[in-house]
Amino acid sequence: TAAMNLDCIWHNLEYMECKWLAGKNARSDTNYTLFYWYEGLGNPEKCSNSSIHEGIFKCIFNFTFPKVTNTYPTISILIKDASEEIRPLCANKNPTTLVKPATPKAVALSKVNDDIRLEWSQPDTFPASCLYYEVKYHNGDKDTAHTIKVTFPCLHNFFFLHKVEDNRTSIPSVDPNTKYTFKVRAKPKPECYSSKLFSDWSEDKSIGAKSDSTFYFILIITIPLIIAVSTIILLFYLKKLKILILPPVPDPREILKRMFGEQNEDSQVS
Repeated sequence: TAAMNLDCIWHNLEYMECKWLAGKNARSDTNYTLFYWYEGLGNPEKCSNSSIHEGIFKCIFNFTFPKVTNTYPTISILIKDASEEIRPLCANKNPTTLVKPATPKAVALSKVNDDIRLEWSQPDTFPASCLYYEVKYHNGDKDTAHTIKVTFPCLHNFFFLHKVEDNRTSIPSVDPNTKYTFKVRAKPKPECYSSKLFSDWSEDKSIGAKSDSTFYFILIITIPLIIAVSTIILLFYLKKLKILILPPVPDPREILKRMFGEQNEDSQVS
């Protein structure tokens, strides 16, 4: 009946989010309650911000320390039911293994000469130099790109993954006629935290112009069509112009025929 598969994440050193499943033998209407405690808190605190969705229980509570703190106390978690029918679950967790940074925001791109400069915001909750960042970008066809990890910037027609300790980086010698798309994520440094959790990727940001193959395809079809129509129109007007400049010479037989035909008609009338 005890709660199982407890999983907690310390989001951006601001709040703890814990999720778990109901015990296999627990009743469907079991109402689990989470309590937490750590050294210096005094009495155990009840997590009141709880919810359940598709069978997954979740509870969120504030969990913050001063930014200058170098050591963090072990957090003890107790999940139980108000009745005595449910077996309680007790767990001790090292919070530094649960750290997940916030998604980098305010990602800005700029182009300086032949370089692309990328800059993003840093979270205020982390001590200085306790995060590093990965920058992922691609140029050309995204579907056929590959992912590689590099330490220093270099550029080919692939995906690239840069480890950057500052909140800015630059990509040199870019193609001005190519579109580049970037995104960034953060990860705690092992010397500060034991967590292996990355932040979520930031939204894609693009810069540069990508040549449109559709435009060239339409252009290839349209140009011969325009030339063909223009040629037909030109031939038509040339024919009319020829008639004006060199009118056709009348056939003498037709002239004589018309003259004698008119004389015969006049004699019959008389």
